[in-house]
Amino acid sequence: RAMYIFCKATGIQHEIVLISTMREETKTDKFTALNPLQQVPVLKDGNFALTESVAMLRYLANTRDIADHWYPKDPKQQARVDEYMEWQHMGTRINCAKFFIEKWLLPMGTRIPPNEKKVEHLKDVMETTLEQVERIWLKNGEQDFIGGGKDVSVADLLAACEMEQPRMAGYDVRDKSPVLKLYMDRVQDRLNPHYAEAHVGLNEMVKKFKGEVPESHYKKIDA
Repeated sequence: RAMYIFCKATGIQHEIVLISTMREETKTDKFTALNPLQQVPVLKDGNFALTESVAMLRYLANTRDIADHWYPKDPKQQARVDEYMEWQHMGTRINCAKFFIEKWLLPMGTRIPPNEKKVEHLKDVMETTLEQVERIWLKNGEQDFIGGGKDVSVADLLAACEMEQPRMAGYDVRDKSPVLKLYMDRVQDRLNPHYAEAHVGLNEMVKKFKGEVPESHYKKIDA
């Protein structure tokens, strides 16, 4: 989602190629040649292939003519953006994902109810991370964007996309924090219509399941 929004919002020429992990399309010889880890996303620029979203965003920011606010050239401002992007791997990204996976994705895939104690623990860890985003990266709402910039950067793009994911597991950060609600709305308003386009699928899943795995989906165990 982040790469899609970035290319659309910056006007970078691109072609989207959809790859299905469910159909194991990442395990083909052709795809494995691009990414031996067999993961998405992958960026291909001529004969050059690159993996990992953060590396891809940096590469495009450094090789394309885009507005400076995305990835500032000023060393100190750029370092602030980098600072968040290095932290988010073990912060926003992993902790929002772990909650979503345990609460919703695994139960949908295995048809086995989630371990509620583990879900509650992962929710607590995620909420600690969200509090850090609010307090440290947004200065309790005193900063409109991560890093203190006056406009959206690649750090904000990554942060917002990661904080959307728990909605599929019934947790909307906007309902829990006025500061994060204002921030998420600000980022979305700045990046629409591309932000909305990138989240059509997610929004449809939220509308359909309302953050819950239907009881009828679980395997029936005979007594």
